[in-house]
Amino acid sequence: MKKTLLLAAAFLPVLAGCDRPAPQTDATTAPAALGEAVATVNGKPIYKAELDNLSGEIAQRGMAGEVTQERLLDELISRELLRQEAESKKIDSDPETAARLSNIRRAILSQAAAQNYTKANPLSEEALKQEYDQRVAASKETEYKARHILVKTEAEAKDIIAKLDKGGKFEELAKAKSTDGSAKEGGDLGWFGPQQMVEPFSQAVIALENGKYTTTPVQTQFGWHVILREETRGKAAPPFEMVKEQLRHMLQTQTMQKHVDELRAGAQIAKTLPPAPAPAAEVTPPTAAAPPQAAPAPAAANAQPEASPAEPATPAH
Repeated sequence: MKKTLLLAAAFLPVLAGCDRPAPQTDATTAPAALGEAVATVNGKPIYKAELDNLSGEIAQRGMAGEVTQERLLDELISRELLRQEAESKKIDSDPETAARLSNIRRAILSQAAAQNYTKANPLSEEALKQEYDQRVAASKETEYKARHILVKTEAEAKDIIAKLDKGGKFEELAKAKSTDGSAKEGGDLGWFGPQQMVEPFSQAVIALENGKYTTTPVQTQFGWHVILREETRGKAAPPFEMVKEQLRHMLQTQTMQKHVDELRAGAQIAKTLPPAPAPAAEVTPPTAAAPPQAAPAPAAANAQPEASPAEPATPAH
């Protein structure tokens, strides 16, 4: 008994919220389709197909090695006892319970229909390769390799440009003058895509030629930059085999949506849900005059510095 209760506590909450709950036999389920009975509870059979289904659900969660078939069968017996109790007390007639049962049945059958349609309309390797060529291989992106020197004022940046114009070495000036974390590397930012940098910075890099530096300072929220573009290259597309399954899932989703749209177009659908009431107009009560605002507090002396401009504007994936 202790093992059964522990198993119920472990699996009932998980499987109850699953998209594919274990099938429950009812008057509409043909016993022949469920195979042989592996147990009976007050004369009600539990079929092998039901046990296999529960085993599959547990295996998908990586828990197959933690439970035996005997324990899973005990779990189904416990559920059957509770189901019979629920029916004897007419709990299945409760509106909320009836709605949940209806939605579970609808979810199982709709998923089965979708799987059946996908199986009957498989995607060919050629279709996947064509999608790859159109979406992935054709979407070529340029990457840039650049260095920069970050200073606090425009005057400092102009002074650095003047030194570069006189033959100063960019790396040496970056190590001596830049306030960015890349200074110790001579301002080297490595390879990056334009979307990884704040817009004024990326626009300046795109406008440059390889081997050229900006002749006017570039301002961002981080300060003033002098930028040297070193090299460019085309970003390599991921191999077909790496993204094939993602493409398959995407195309299957599109195909299924088209199929559902066709079903909707050929169906008689009448929505009888009453429209939501219009929101009541808000009446703003009169308010007293606001008291004078206090002078803003000075910025804290130990405020944290802003992030480096070399950090992506959005998280890299």
